[in-house]
Amino acid sequence: MARKRRVVLKLDLEEPYRCNLDVFAGCQQYAAEVGWDCMINPFADRVLLSKRETGSFDGVLAHGTEPLVKAARRTGVPIVNVSVDAPRGVPSVIPDCRAAGAMAAEHLLGRGFRQFGFLGFSRNPFPRRQREGFHSALKQEGFPCTDHSFGLNSYIASAKGWETFIAGLNAWVDTWTSPIGIYVTEDLPCRYLIEVCQSRGLQVPQDVAIVGSHNDEVICNSSSPSLTSIDHGYFKVGYRAAAMLGRLMKGRKSPSSPELVPPAELVFRQSTDSFAVDDPLVSRALNFIAAHSHEPMGVIDVANNAATTRRTLERRFRQSLDRSISEEITRFRLERAKRRMVESDAALGEVAEASGFTNADHFYKVFARIEGMSPTEYRQARQ
Repeated sequence: MARKRRVVLKLDLEEPYRCNLDVFAGCQQYAAEVGWDCMINPFADRVLLSKRETGSFDGVLAHGTEPLVKAARRTGVPIVNVSVDAPRGVPSVIPDCRAAGAMAAEHLLGRGFRQFGFLGFSRNPFPRRQREGFHSALKQEGFPCTDHSFGLNSYIASAKGWETFIAGLNAWVDTWTSPIGIYVTEDLPCRYLIEVCQSRGLQVPQDVAIVGSHNDEVICNSSSPSLTSIDHGYFKVGYRAAAMLGRLMKGRKSPSSPELVPPAELVFRQSTDSFAVDDPLVSRALNFIAAHSHEPMGVIDVANNAATTRRTLERRFRQSLDRSISEEITRFRLERAKRRMVESDAALGEVAEASGFTNADHFYKVFARIEGMSPTEYRQARQ
């Protein structure tokens, strides 16, 4: 019988954030399927260099620090990194932060916002890539974005640091024109920003809609309003990182670039449950579309619900959103379908029906025309 592979895990479990726990769960799932023995050790670099342990480990899954990467290379033990800020050249599986930024922008654009902001840590690659994706998606639609950054640990290092952090948020909020849509690099700073907004008389989500990151459910649901947040797919990061390590331990060649895992979904909650349009007629119609787009529904149904004529509503839609009612219905249906394709293995016919399309053929044609790829290609790229 072949000897079981022994793998060292260094995944920052001492900081039990959901992202770390999900990566760990994904690694363990793969390890269980292939029969590895896994050992958790926050000092894996010392383990690798220990004369007593030399040769007893076959691979490393880790948030790759410089000392750990050097130790793995020195001992010839394959390593796969799961951290965005790891040293260059190490085999990696990491979340696609730019795709998450684009997802946040698409969500806020779809809810009618025309003013935008990004809040993130300074000098850190994770929020930098989120910001790039957010800005790029907004730029394609012709909208600028205001940014504010702060040190990763500056606001928790001391009372003075906290006061400086809050003062910075207040000064940034003073520059806004509401309604405004904000994307934040993590969920916890969203809570601080919400408190600052409320202290200044701004309502969330009516004046400020906020999207967070990591979908830490305790933080997102701990108080009102609940927080819309992006699930970056960390379980898949862990699972795919373990699969990559398995290939390397079999002698396969290291990949030349990191494997990017797309975000799993945007989890919609109260912090973006509004539409930033001045026209109350259009706002009422948008809420009806959002609630019923997965049902059999046409333009006349939307107009009837808004208690106006189709012609009047079409004109006001164009004035407020620069798109038709029909286009808006299709947009909501496509967003619902894309989420379902990523989150499940449901057949395309089921996805089409659950999203409000007439049938699979209609769904396929509309999706390919608007997205520039087939539903199958989209699913394969993101699963």
